[in-house]
Amino acid sequence: MLGNFMYWNPTKLYFGKDSLNFLDEELKNYGDNVLLVYGGGSIKKNGIYDKVIEILKRNHKNIFEDNGVMPNPTIEKVYEGVERGRKAKCDLILAVGGGSVIDYAKALSVSIHCDEDIWEKYFVRFEEPTCEIVPVGSILTMVGTGSEMNGGSVITNFSKHMKVGHVFKENVFPKFSILNPEFTFTVPHYQMVAGIYDIMSHILEQYFSDTDDNTSDYIMEGLLKSLIHSALIANENPLDYEARSNIMWTATWALNTLVAKGKTTDWEVHMLGQAVAAYTDATHGMTLAAVSMAYYHHIYKYGLAKFKRYAINVFSVDPKNKTDEEIALEGLERMKAFMEKIGLVMHLKDLKVTEDMIDGIADSTFINEGGYKVLTKEEVKEILRESL
Repeated sequence: MLGNFMYWNPTKLYFGKDSLNFLDEELKNYGDNVLLVYGGGSIKKNGIYDKVIEILKRNHKNIFEDNGVMPNPTIEKVYEGVERGRKAKCDLILAVGGGSVIDYAKALSVSIHCDEDIWEKYFVRFEEPTCEIVPVGSILTMVGTGSEMNGGSVITNFSKHMKVGHVFKENVFPKFSILNPEFTFTVPHYQMVAGIYDIMSHILEQYFSDTDDNTSDYIMEGLLKSLIHSALIANENPLDYEARSNIMWTATWALNTLVAKGKTTDWEVHMLGQAVAAYTDATHGMTLAAVSMAYYHHIYKYGLAKFKRYAINVFSVDPKNKTDEEIALEGLERMKAFMEKIGLVMHLKDLKVTEDMIDGIADSTFINEGGYKVLTKEEVKEILRESL
C-alpha cells in the first residue's frame, strides 16, 4: 500500500541538442554575478566552456570561476569555494559538469551565507539550511547521479574516512538544468559505464524495498529495461545519440524523487560504495558495481518475491519448472553478465582495496533500515570480503 506523500520538483529542465539556447532566457532571472563551477578542464577541450562564456558575456554577467572540482568533492574544496562565492557576492552558481560538480555547487549554495561549520551542520547533523540559499543552475556533461533534478550533495572528508550524502529539500534543487546528450559524447568509456551503473543502482536501491504491488515498481522496471537496452548500444557506439539521450533521461528520472514516493527504499549499496571511496577515492559507480553482487546475494532470500519479479520482468528469465530461488538467482546471474559485458569493475581489489582496509571501511559504512535485511557490522565485513 502506498504511504502518504507530497511530490514537488521545482527544477525546470531543457532537454535536447538545442537546450543550451535557453540559458539566455534563464540568466535574465538572476543578478549580475555568476560563479562558474566546473571540474578539471574537459569542458575547455570539448568547447562547452567557450559556448557558456559567450552566453554569459552576451548577458553582461560578471564571471567568477571556481574550477578543479574533483570526482569525489572534498570538504576542503567546499571551504575554498565558499570563500570564492563570498568574494564574488554571487547571485547564481552555474555548475557545468557531471554529478560531482553539481553536488559541489549545491554544497556551496547552502554554505556561502552560513555562519556555522558546514561539515558539522550539513554532513554530521544533517540539518537544513537556515541561511540565504544561492540559486544553482546546471549544464550536464556526464550522466549518472540525477543531481541535475534533486537535492543530493555528496561530499568526502578523507581525514575522517567519510563520504556523506545530504539530501536537501526542494529549495536546494537546481532552479534549472540544461541536458544536451551530445555534451556527454566525449566522456571516457570508463566514466560512461560507471555512470550507467550509478543509474542502475539508484533504481535498484528504490526497487528492492517493500512487498506491495507498487506503481513505482512498474515505472522502475521500464526504466531498467530502457537503461540496459541503451547501455548495450552505447557500449558499442558511444556516439549513438538515441542511446545516449535515453540514458541521460533515465538518469534524471531514476533519482528526482518520483519513484521513491510511498516506498521505504534501501541505499545500503551506496553506503558500502561510499565508504570504499572514502578510503580509495575510487570512481563512484565502480565502487557500487564492485559491492553489488555480494550484497544482493546476501539479501535476496529476504525479499525473494521481488527478486523473482526482477528476474522475470527485467531480465526475461523463464520461470517454467524453476523454484522462486532458482529464478531469482538466474536474474542475478544475468545482471552480472550485463555488468561484465559493459566493462564494470566487479571486484574491490581492482579499486585498490586490501584486506587490511576491511575493518575501517566497515566502520565508515552507515547501516540503513529501509531494505529487506538490516545488516550487522559483521555482515558488512563479510560482504566486503566477498567483494574483494
